[in-house]
Amino acid sequence: MPPVRDHLLARGPLAERANNFLGRAWQRGWLPPPELDAEALWAFAAKPYGARAERVEHGGRSDEDVADFRERLARIIAAVDAEADLNPLGRAMAWGQLSRVVKNRLAFGALWLERPELLETPLAPPIIIIGHMRSGTTRIHTLLAADPAHSHTRYCDAYHPVPSRFGLNRAISAVELAMLGLLNPWMQSIHPMTAGGVEEELAWLSAALHHSIYESQWHIPSFSAWSEACDPAPIYREFVRIFKTDAAHRGIAAKPRVMKVPAFAEDLDTLLALLPDARLVLAQREHEAVLKSAISLAANQMAVQSDSCDLGAIEARWRHKIALREEHIAAALAEWEGPVARLDFEELNADWEAAMRRCYAALGLALTAAALAAMRRAMAASQGGHHHAHAEQLARFAGAG
Repeated sequence: MPPVRDHLLARGPLAERANNFLGRAWQRGWLPPPELDAEALWAFAAKPYGARAERVEHGGRSDEDVADFRERLARIIAAVDAEADLNPLGRAMAWGQLSRVVKNRLAFGALWLERPELLETPLAPPIIIIGHMRSGTTRIHTLLAADPAHSHTRYCDAYHPVPSRFGLNRAISAVELAMLGLLNPWMQSIHPMTAGGVEEELAWLSAALHHSIYESQWHIPSFSAWSEACDPAPIYREFVRIFKTDAAHRGIAAKPRVMKVPAFAEDLDTLLALLPDARLVLAQREHEAVLKSAISLAANQMAVQSDSCDLGAIEARWRHKIALREEHIAAALAEWEGPVARLDFEELNADWEAAMRRCYAALGLALTAAALAAMRRAMAASQGGHHHAHAEQLARFAGAG
């Protein structure tokens, strides 16, 4: 059992020890501190490609997309240096994440040069769940993904998306999740994950340096504001390239992919322009409940990586995100003529089967007996899940306040 999370900014004991050790190791010269520098990250990732590195960087991508990523990398590192106030553990984790992003960027480019047909993979019309995090999107995602007529992304595909042989990405993911669980003992209660489990595609957006995953870990308001104001098309073009590659590699392109990322709400018009035959499911929940849960998630992530987290700043950021996403959803749906199902959080709590029947009808899909049986199994399996502990944490914080 994890220790009691007695504060929104609580940090696990192993994270404390790791942070203290890294600080001493760098100060005393036992270990070199990670170099958070765009050119250094490129040099580290490009070394295996030698003289081919520039060609690999452009593999499958336009000059615009290449330039967008380069600028994003420089800007996010500048924001981390100027604003995030990362502790030693946070700095090590930031280096790990960003170095992986650049490494995967080049690995995908090399793959697409070798196999350009991957980028022509025809995709079945996806089912895209739109809604704020903590609004029931995960439950809807799990239910729709249980249908054997559909496909979904697994954690190992999301966070290690470059195709690997012999299921190596799944084994690496299992080890990674075990280590993250030791550093952050409340992680699984807030967002349950398993290496082969149903997972959102947030990491595919972060692979192109969309702000969403990073602003939930680091205080980087200048990068968030700049990125929100930018055209997100280069990010979503990379997203679709990864989507097609994953679908082709796993042999599931003919099945509708059930997808969900809360950040889709910010860029819905761009996403739908690239996937115009999508079906949409809109998750709805009272905004104050969404806000409390979002603050809890972000505080948990940020507290591990910085000693100077500000709950007021976290709350302000997520109030802004909710308002921005509502505005962008409304604008995109005003122009959308495709199918949309609207599901309310309380309706799902009261009678999820009735809610799913209505969802399938609105999307023009057949809810088969096999699908319903699979959904029942998924719901039964979740009854004792880690996510109930997060509800208990929120109730305890509310009582303390």
